[in-house]
Amino acid sequence: MEECRVLSIQSHVVRGYVGNRAATFPLQVLGFEIDAVNSVQFSNHTGYAHWKGHVLNSQELHELYEGLTLNSVNKYDYVLTGYTRDKSFLATVVDIVQELKQQNSKLVYVCDPVMGDKWNGEGKMYVPEDLLPVYRDKVVPLADIITPNQFEAELLTGRKIHSQEEALMVMDVLHSMGPHTVVITSSDLPAPRGSDYLISLGSQRIRRPDGSMVTQRIRMEMLKVDAVFVGTGDLFAAMLLAWTHKHPNNLKPKLGKDRSLGQLIWS
Repeated sequence: MEECRVLSIQSHVVRGYVGNRAATFPLQVLGFEIDAVNSVQFSNHTGYAHWKGHVLNSQELHELYEGLTLNSVNKYDYVLTGYTRDKSFLATVVDIVQELKQQNSKLVYVCDPVMGDKWNGEGKMYVPEDLLPVYRDKVVPLADIITPNQFEAELLTGRKIHSQEEALMVMDVLHSMGPHTVVITSSDLPAPRGSDYLISLGSQRIRRPDGSMVTQRIRMEMLKVDAVFVGTGDLFAAMLLAWTHKHPNNLKPKLGKDRSLGQLIWS
């Protein structure tokens, strides 16, 4: 594979595997060059009772990027972003991605819009609420690929998902906002094979040589594991980036390459 460089702006922990700690090494194993910016540096992820560390602010992010620019090494094929808690930091990310896209019109921006999740059927944000309009109005229109969970997809579109048909409509709304690929990474939709399975949905819009658009759809059923995991969304977004690079116009191998995704049901 020709050198392919990724700018990954995510969290970092000393112990554990979330954010850049979950994404960087797997991408390197697959041959990608990774430039990592750590949006936070914590002792451990925030699911623990205690954590210590530092948060990178928007000015510090700007200074890091300015250093890359002054040395003319701000050349990227992909940008990957995940968890952040600060509105101004996220706005600076938008500025950086816009500049990189001006330099390279083929750059692909993969965004995991980490905002919240559902517990016992109730959605809850675990980032400040003022991040939602930034994601909705600035980040998503700039992104090429987004990986929200069901709750985040509902937040971004203002529409609830109660059925697979409604999920497909929500993905169409997200397409209309900008991204050509949308994956709802987890949902509480009922799985045909029973409550032991989790449903995920993927959608990709591709422009044909004649200018017409075709949409690929995939549903995935994954067997649930009775355990608590962290960093799975960060790893998923990284692997989706990797297989997008290898299979840009076919959604099925992108998602099917990762055996942890379970069985592909339809397309």
